[in-house]
Amino acid sequence: MKLVILDRDGVINKDSGDFIKSPDEWMPIDGSLEAIALLNEHGFTVTVATNQSGVARGLYDIATLGAIHNKMHKAVESVGGHIDAVYYCPHINEDNCDCRKPKSKMVIDIGQQFNVDLANVAGIGDSLRDLQSFANVGCQPMLVLTGNGEKTLSGGDLPENTLIFSDLAEAVQHIVSE
Repeated sequence: MKLVILDRDGVINKDSGDFIKSPDEWMPIDGSLEAIALLNEHGFTVTVATNQSGVARGLYDIATLGAIHNKMHKAVESVGGHIDAVYYCPHINEDNCDCRKPKSKMVIDIGQQFNVDLANVAGIGDSLRDLQSFANVGCQPMLVLTGNGEKTLSGGDLPENTLIFSDLAEAVQHIVSE
């Protein structure tokens, strides 16, 4: 099985310093939905691993998060694609959970659910914590410069062998051309 793991905010949809708190605030990044559909066309299972601390902060509840993800699923389906699984961490850093990136529990759980060795699985994110979460378990970290990507790149200290792309569409073109 061919697997790709995506971060959500800043990779699939536009990010906000004020959090994405409702389906109305969820807006796809140009080309991201079509990129997911292209992965599907090439036989990839597409999953999402996303930190959603807005739940613990009381900015939105699990039902609202579900409605946001429902909008995302429908948007991807509208261009002929699908997302096979969405994993999220509802905690804040102070909860010291195992699932909040840069820890790797969500990524490990995805590998177990789909029975895939994570070595060299593409992990695409826009923040250092995404890339660390992927690299910690042997995934190929890929930084996109959308969302927080430019800031992440300028901060340096990326995991070894991180590939850098302008956006999800460019990263997916690289993946499907290999």
